[in-house]
Amino acid sequence: MNKNVIVGQSGGPTAVINASLYGVISEALNNPHFPTVYGMINGIEGFIADKVMELKSVKESGELELIKTTPGSWLGSCRYKLPEDLTDPVYPTLFEKFAHYEIGYFFYIGGNDSMDTVSKLSRYAANIDSPIRFIGVPKTIDNDLVHTDHTPGFGSAAKYVATTVREVAIDAGVYENKKSVTIVEIMGRHAGWLTAASVLARKFEGDNPVLIYLPEVAFEIDDFMEKVKNALKITPNLVICISEGINDGKGTFICEHVSDVAVDSFGHKMLTGSGKYLENLVKERLDIKVRSVELNVSQRCSSTMLSATDHKEAIGAGTYSVAAALAGETGKMIAFKRTADSPYRMEYTTVDVNQVCNQEKPVPSEWITCCGSDISDEFITYALPLIQGDVEVPKENGLPNFAYRV
Repeated sequence: MNKNVIVGQSGGPTAVINASLYGVISEALNNPHFPTVYGMINGIEGFIADKVMELKSVKESGELELIKTTPGSWLGSCRYKLPEDLTDPVYPTLFEKFAHYEIGYFFYIGGNDSMDTVSKLSRYAANIDSPIRFIGVPKTIDNDLVHTDHTPGFGSAAKYVATTVREVAIDAGVYENKKSVTIVEIMGRHAGWLTAASVLARKFEGDNPVLIYLPEVAFEIDDFMEKVKNALKITPNLVICISEGINDGKGTFICEHVSDVAVDSFGHKMLTGSGKYLENLVKERLDIKVRSVELNVSQRCSSTMLSATDHKEAIGAGTYSVAAALAGETGKMIAFKRTADSPYRMEYTTVDVNQVCNQEKPVPSEWITCCGSDISDEFITYALPLIQGDVEVPKENGLPNFAYRV
């Protein structure tokens, strides 16, 4: 089909989500098969409001090269959930707009909820015999999408976490004769992949972080306190890493001990405060110096520690998505298939998006050791290739030169 392309971004950004956008745009603009390449401003929600821009000028101005190393979502994002009922009036409205812009190819860069959008649109298209092809391009620092070895965004975030935790551990260890505990809270609601990456910070056996807690294992306060006391006997300046989503295994997040938790538009609890709760708990029970550090959005927006592997694969995912659509695929998500660990090799493939959306991939239970407080060597073998290499970000006056949509 000699039809136009439209691409959008959705959900929480990553350091390489725009690398995937670069892959889609550059591949589409280089192909005479596509008359026009459009971008959705603020995802599907913005498209409904006719917030659309042509992208040819972005390449001509040279801005496309800057987009490649700019964090965040250059096109803007949204957290808009399409109705479950495919007879809802929003669907014919959307497809009327697709017809207006003569769209034949739809690319959506995002995580689990974004794949849900691709699923619904492709299923509605099938119901009405629409020829539009819908492809999902994965991204998430949480690394929790199923049917793919890993996701773009995870490698760079993992590199940031491991580097920052190593820096924190060195800082925490400067006072030899005074015991202290530093608790680092890391993103991860139900899957602890990013918190597990803190194990990469260790230089030797027994090094900090000594204790690592993921949401996959029920968190028990008394057991935690006992392990802290025992660890302090060996490591006086103790660093502990926890996922924001650590919970009691019965549906209650630890952060809910602090205050009520709000929810977003998808019904997800907005988690924060687990580190502060444990800080106060350890301080009260052990009467020692304790601090908590919440890494927060820096995990997903830092370009200073981009993984070259992650960056290259993110671009490749965007490029491959265009080739997949041209080959006639629709209702698919681009996936990574690992073929070797050392030397690391992977290949691109596609999976049915309906088998991906609304599911979460946890850290394998066998990779979580010491009754839920440590991470195995198998995880290290898995994660190390994904954080390799550096990316040179263009600079201006000593600061990163990012692309800004105006």
